[in-house]
Amino acid sequence: MSVRKRVAAIAAAASVFSGVVFLPSGTTAERDPRWNFVVIVTDDQSPDSLPHRPPVMPYLQAATGDQEDHWIVFRNGYVNAPICCPSRATMLTGLYPHHHGVLTNDHGTALEETSTIAAWLQDADYHTGLVGKYLNQYPFGRRPFVPQGWDRWWGKEHGTVSHLYYGFTLIQQGVATRYGTTEADYATDVFADKAVEFIRRAPVEQPFFLWFAPTAPHPPWVPAARHLGAYEEMPLPKPPSLGETDVSDKPAWVRELPTLGPDARAGLRQAHRRSFESLLAVDEAVRSIMEALEARGDLDHTVIVYVSDNGFAFGEHRWFKKTCPYEECVNVPFLIRYPLSPRRVEKLPVSTVDLAPTLAELAGLEPPVGLDGTSLVPLIADADADGISGTVFSEWIGDEKVPGWWQVRTDTFAYIELATGERELYDLASDPFQLTNVVSRSEYAGVLARLSAAMNAFRAS
Repeated sequence: MSVRKRVAAIAAAASVFSGVVFLPSGTTAERDPRWNFVVIVTDDQSPDSLPHRPPVMPYLQAATGDQEDHWIVFRNGYVNAPICCPSRATMLTGLYPHHHGVLTNDHGTALEETSTIAAWLQDADYHTGLVGKYLNQYPFGRRPFVPQGWDRWWGKEHGTVSHLYYGFTLIQQGVATRYGTTEADYATDVFADKAVEFIRRAPVEQPFFLWFAPTAPHPPWVPAARHLGAYEEMPLPKPPSLGETDVSDKPAWVRELPTLGPDARAGLRQAHRRSFESLLAVDEAVRSIMEALEARGDLDHTVIVYVSDNGFAFGEHRWFKKTCPYEECVNVPFLIRYPLSPRRVEKLPVSTVDLAPTLAELAGLEPPVGLDGTSLVPLIADADADGISGTVFSEWIGDEKVPGWWQVRTDTFAYIELATGERELYDLASDPFQLTNVVSRSEYAGVLARLSAAMNAFRAS
């Protein structure tokens, strides 16, 4: 089906929600038939956190597992850059980092603010709002300001890691407000209150777009006081990649990493549990947002996305943090609630570069620029739809720890080229934990040639 026909079909389906809305004042307003959007972006959420047994996020895990609800769970959802600022810029623009120019956490000013999903939707008469983290370094050494594309703005000022959860500054409509260190000042709770306020006050006669971005579970993993110690005894997965013993087939940067002794493993387990505890307030925030939508009568008139800006490794392949090319860094929780589809688990690989074009198509508009991403509308509307390649590209510019790399992923293979000239190939069907690099094996020559050609096409585009 063509884009034009799909947009017409979406508009017709959404129109069933249109009609007169009765306001608390006793007056009425005509509801705009277009979809509302809520995008929830967490910070550094490890892929093992959702789903998890026992549940780390009990509300969201129950909601997304409910066969009567409308969540599509993308088991193979990936980021296109496993680090905050480039990844968020990709979500907002539908472009790969080498096209939007935000290559590190210090490059936020390279983002073209007039060409984001927020700007496109605002131009289409959507009421737009952001709550929480925008881009690293915001406001970029300037006076507090509201970036283009946003009608309502509660953007967190970039600060030190000690100010991620308490003692932060929130720029509210261009005015800086400092929060303290009491329980009432906990960042996720403050942001949740602002998100609910945005939903409650959004004009009924306009569709709205909310970008809700808590800083949890970013290190140093400070849970709300009410959640501290909640998962002290929670069992954690112990994949064979944890502290990987034999890294002789890995690139030099991995071979140079130290082995994990008992103290290092204990520290990583503690950090892992604290990251889970910090997600409990996020889980409560998701519940508050869902309840606010339902109270307004908009829950089934709203498309909701839940995603993280990157994953996080807690000792897998001996690595700690992000920026690696392995599953722990690039795979993220990726969920879309689409009210016209039944709940299902989708295994086809997709990535966050597809987010902006998906929202654009659902809104019935065509972006003013060419995008790298592909709309996922056919896939979320029909599990058997064609047109989604299932091939994902990601990249990292490199730093003093992890050299630059480029990667192509399919449902069965991960192929990586490093700036050092080293290469990796993993057969995910037989080796999901990426323990054995098969790049030199003759039986994979055909796969290697095909993925190498795909890599060249992505990098040359």
